[in-house]
Amino acid sequence: MSLDPARARTWHRLGIGPLWIVRSAPAEAPRGEVSASIPAGEETRAIRIARMDWQELRNAVAACTECALCKSRKQTVFGVGFQSARWMLVGEAPGAEEDQRGEPFVGQAGRLLDNMLGAAGLTRAGETEQSVYIANVLKCRPPGNRNPEPSEVALCEPFLLRQVQLVQPRVVVVMGRFAAQSLLRTDSTIASLRGRVHHIDVAGRSVPVVVTYHPAYLLRNLADKAKSWADLCLAREIYERGD
Repeated sequence: MSLDPARARTWHRLGIGPLWIVRSAPAEAPRGEVSASIPAGEETRAIRIARMDWQELRNAVAACTECALCKSRKQTVFGVGFQSARWMLVGEAPGAEEDQRGEPFVGQAGRLLDNMLGAAGLTRAGETEQSVYIANVLKCRPPGNRNPEPSEVALCEPFLLRQVQLVQPRVVVVMGRFAAQSLLRTDSTIASLRGRVHHIDVAGRSVPVVVTYHPAYLLRNLADKAKSWADLCLAREIYERGD
């Protein structure tokens, strides 16, 4: 996944960006100017989202009609958990049960995730040091649980990035290929990204990121559960070190 001009501009305006230079990243327009490939309305939208508080952001997600997913969704799936959590988990997109209930990770994959969190001493409940915040890259379910389209990810990105800004986590665990590629601005595979620590810059603060498999993938590939557990242990280690 390459970093197109609109997404690069959005990250710049939100004050969130990777700490490395993305290959073939397009040159940024001079300060005060808008790149010809970026509609002025899109830049204004990103800036507006970057200034929202939690309630304004939730309302904006619920009312969003920027892409065709709004026509097939039952409801948006904003996020759940402690809004000042030290741990943030980022998934890809809602499934059928999430679309029905309006909460991420509530199906079979969600139960697996809760079990893994519990084993690591974490929970999506409460407001304690062990509580997490969970959100998806996409806030609406793609029909038939198909893969997210790049345009859909680009339009939803400002919502996720503002959530990261508001939570201000000490560590982020990214689950699944599309989530990892979106947050880390890369086209690398999960296999090449997991097992090491990445960093993103959140409003001037470096936040460690650990990549792991999506729980839905683990349900189909039981042998990789041990790898995901190792990823959680790595996240716990860097959290405790305060990296």
